[in-house]
Amino acid sequence: MVWLRGLLQMSVLLFHSRWWGVEPSPTEEGTLRSGHGEHGEPGHQEPHKDSYSTFASEFLESRYLSDDGYPFPTAPPVDPFAKIKVSDCGVTKGCIRYGKPGCDAETCEYFLSYRRIGTDVEYEMSADTDGWVAVGFSSDKKMGGDDVMGCVHDDNGRVRIHHFYNVGQWAKEIKRNPARDEEGIFENNRVTCRFKRPLYVPREETLVDLHLSWYYLFAWGPAIQGSITRHDIDSPPVSDRMISIYKYEDIFMPCTAYQTFSSPLCLLLIVALTFYLLMGTP
Repeated sequence: MVWLRGLLQMSVLLFHSRWWGVEPSPTEEGTLRSGHGEHGEPGHQEPHKDSYSTFASEFLESRYLSDDGYPFPTAPPVDPFAKIKVSDCGVTKGCIRYGKPGCDAETCEYFLSYRRIGTDVEYEMSADTDGWVAVGFSSDKKMGGDDVMGCVHDDNGRVRIHHFYNVGQWAKEIKRNPARDEEGIFENNRVTCRFKRPLYVPREETLVDLHLSWYYLFAWGPAIQGSITRHDIDSPPVSDRMISIYKYEDIFMPCTAYQTFSSPLCLLLIVALTFYLLMGTP
């Protein structure tokens, strides 16, 4: 019983000295030294002389260092932003391109795609700007009373998804943001993003049900300290007809420069001028 009591006392003292940095008294130290080992020999176990910080560092080294002695990464590496695939336009997703003929997600002045994924709708947006790019859902082709999703490039180089509501010509940011699975990148002077939004939402003034058809408003422009400013063009483009997320189309909308040359009147004038030059004057 005496040797058992001595063993228990030694264990308690070792626990205190290791965890709390408490040094044993000379009497306790003598008790430890006079204890017996596992086979009855005089014990020579020294108490832990270091503080708790030393023990903690040893513990951390054993837990958080690899076999080679290098620290493990604190977080897994972030996957790079997957480029938007325009080859899927009109097949597995709908696309709207605004710009020159034949442009894609990296060359159009504005690009938008949408597709259904379960109970969500995934949107991809890209625009030739260093500020923000947005899409609005409207019932009348006009700004005012519109649900808007925007991707904003801030001063830290990040692209964040925001929720806005058009009050007249002014976009008010809404705290309730339905976006999830957000991705964004600013590269080659373009803001590009990808996010999901629920297909069905409770009835609310600032949120629309995406299972219904809406006119799509397209806008982009500069940002100051992560806040959007007025869009780049006075009359942002609007889809000619209501867009349904159940119909995957590949819609091309020529920008202003190409609209001029593609108008019927302009084409008629070009034909007349060409005929006049070929025939010459009488």
